[in-house]
Amino acid sequence: MKYALPFLMLCACASTLPDLPAVQDDTCGANQRAHLIGRDATALERVLILGMVRVIRPDDMVTMDFREDRINFKIDAQEKIVAITCG
Repeated sequence: MKYALPFLMLCACASTLPDLPAVQDDTCGANQRAHLIGRDATALERVLILGMVRVIRPDDMVTMDFREDRINFKIDAQEKIVAITCG
């Protein structure tokens, strides 16, 4: 039990940073759209994105192919954008 306390304290301090690719891995322009994280999924209707886009909701089946120029918007159960990644 004494070993669990430090682990729990570290978990409590962990920050929840947005899921964005590293700058050198940002091949799709995801970092330019970081301002959308936390907003409703309907915000995507007002953004012009030229190129391939994939919107992933909970329980959606997605292919495992990697396309470096495709932007993935991950949406949670409350219809909020929680992550933006390339692939």
